Amino acid sequence: MKKILILTGGGDCPGLNAVIRAIVKRADHEGDVEVYGSIEAYNGVLRSPQEIIRLTNKTVAGIHVKGGTIIGTTTKSDPFHYMITKENGEKETIDRSDEMVTMIKDMGFHCVISIGGDGSQRISKALFDKGMPVVGVPKTIDNDLSATDYTFGFQTAVQEATDAVDKLVSTAESHHRVIILEVMGRSAGWIALHSAIAGGAEICLIPEIPYDIEAIKERIESRYKDGRGFVNIVIAEGAKPKDGTITARESDEAGYQNLRLGGVAFQLTQQLKEVGCKADIREMVLGHLQRGGSPNAFDRVLATQYGVKAMEMALAGEFGKMVTFKNNEISSVSLEAATEAYNNVDPRSFLVHAAKGIGISFGD
Repeated sequence: MKKILILTGGGDCPGLNAVIRAIVKRADHEGDVEVYGSIEAYNGVLRSPQEIIRLTNKTVAGIHVKGGTIIGTTTKSDPFHYMITKENGEKETIDRSDEMVTMIKDMGFHCVISIGGDGSQRISKALFDKGMPVVGVPKTIDNDLSATDYTFGFQTAVQEATDAVDKLVSTAESHHRVIILEVMGRSAGWIALHSAIAGGAEICLIPEIPYDIEAIKERIESRYKDGRGFVNIVIAEGAKPKDGTITARESDEAGYQNLRLGGVAFQLTQQLKEVGCKADIREMVLGHLQRGGSPNAFDRVLATQYGVKAMEMALAGEFGKMVTFKNNEISSVSLEAATEAYNNVDPRSFLVHAAKGIGISFGD
């Protein structure tokens, strides 16, 4: 009897449950495979008592339509920087990676299927190098893994952002306002770019193209006559002005190592006012709405393919690899190749060219 352990790490996104369901249902065809889930990524293994549950067809029935993940997820489960609380109440991080690898082997798991984004797959690669059998499944709404054309959750996030642009266009027009929609995108502007094109925004600001505030002001003013007009701006949370920095702060959460982004929409408003923009401006931060809720059909299908492929790779002993979707084909690459390059928007791409071709300004 082979035992497979699934874990979901990093931020949640639509489609996680569809992957879990596909893995379990594919395993059921084998007859001699048991699937388990580790609660909140590696934490389920490392906690005492452990939080590991058996996953069966009954457990996963109908979960593909639900957002989130039935086994929980977290950004604070890195075995190489595991947070503990000392007797005096102070917190510190320790390396439990060797312990993690030993535990997996002692519990008899044939393979760990790690579902996560860039950070999660880097951890997978490091654990594989220490001898843990692992298969990766790419997950991130930012679509920022270069080894795959699409990560599940991205299309649903784009749809949510596009719906927001659609609604904001009508209220901006009614009040002759500039409305700034802040969407997710720490280092890659895919959500902002796609939703700006789909929703018909006039300005799109992304991390890959630092903006000139004077150029944005000029574009806004070109849309107004006698005080009437409107402008919709989509801005990625990681966008920044030329010669400027991203809007972020250090996290005060124990165990959370990333900068906390957010507030760039309000910063943009302030910058516009400082250069003399007279328009009435409002901001909206879409936030976690983008990563919640039911996955759309595309993401359900993609996630299902990923789950089936991951299970088959695990059974075949194809460890140290991540499932990919390239040129409409499901395949795999090494974890090293999967994490060696970030998937940024290329300012020279035809998608950016097309956006500029229909009049969208990037503030450059």
